[in-house]
Amino acid sequence: MAVTLRKARTIIRKTLEKGREMELKPLSVVVLDVGGHVIAFEREDGAAPGRFAIAHGKAYGSVMLGMAGTAQMQRAEAQAYFMAAVNGVYGGQVVPVPGGILLRDRKGAIIGAVGVTGDTSDNDATAGVTGIEEAGLIGEI
Repeated sequence: MAVTLRKARTIIRKTLEKGREMELKPLSVVVLDVGGHVIAFEREDGAAPGRFAIAHGKAYGSVMLGMAGTAQMQRAEAQAYFMAAVNGVYGGQVVPVPGGILLRDRKGAIIGAVGVTGDTSDNDATAGVTGIEEAGLIGEI
């Protein structure tokens, strides 16, 4: 199963809706396929222009490592040298914090990742997993 553009747009729309419901700061959301390629991205009005790179880094680290943002952060805290090396390998594109959410199909296979940024990392993850579930997929934070 692949993440379709339609599913990616649903994830983004529902994530942004959840963010507004939670009264979060303006969010930016990116959806990547299993190869780390961008399917879709949106940045809410008022979000800082650099948010694409952060959202992308959260999602990219998740899909490339097969490890959601929360697990990456724990790994970075336990083995900073490992995450520093990973970031070197991936050209500094990994942002190892919550808000990087693995996308899984109903069988548990990784099919992509979502990156959400704009508020606290935990709030970003909460909004993102809601969007993923609304699109009928499974999100791992």
